[in-house]
Amino acid sequence: MEQPKEAKIFSLILIPMLGQYVVTLEELGGVRLVPIWIGVNEGNAIMLKLQNEKLPRPMTHDLLVNILGDVGLKVEKIIISDLKDDTYFAAIHIVKDGQKIEVDSRPSDAMAIAVRTNSPIYIDDKVFQKCPVIKKPITEEEVEEFKKNIQGLKPEDFFKDTK
Repeated sequence: MEQPKEAKIFSLILIPMLGQYVVTLEELGGVRLVPIWIGVNEGNAIMLKLQNEKLPRPMTHDLLVNILGDVGLKVEKIIISDLKDDTYFAAIHIVKDGQKIEVDSRPSDAMAIAVRTNSPIYIDDKVFQKCPVIKKPITEEEVEEFKKNIQGLKPEDFFKDTK
């Protein structure tokens, strides 16, 4: 079984007509991009942090990260762990005093926490095997074309060939 591959957020695109974002993860040192549809609230939470926006009060993901830190827990990494019935799964890996804890999570919440804790993001190999993957390298023009084309897609359109 292959080790999960490290990834980073490649793009985050708002689809206003669906009230959703598409976050695209880029495999580091590889050629694959993985798009994941996420909710608008989680997308906004990720976008705010990526843009280094400072809010006067902590939002939900900020609050959770503050609580984790206050009780001595450290987010080690997150893993996008599976894809079942067009739904992605993730796990947040937390460490306290050398003890490792794995917490089930939606990928969107896990990524919102990862960007706040500067924790690495990984993608399990079975996700690459199950999901529609976009190959790199792609040009800036192809990225722009992808952003334009994705505006008209619905999540079910993207997964129609994976059943």
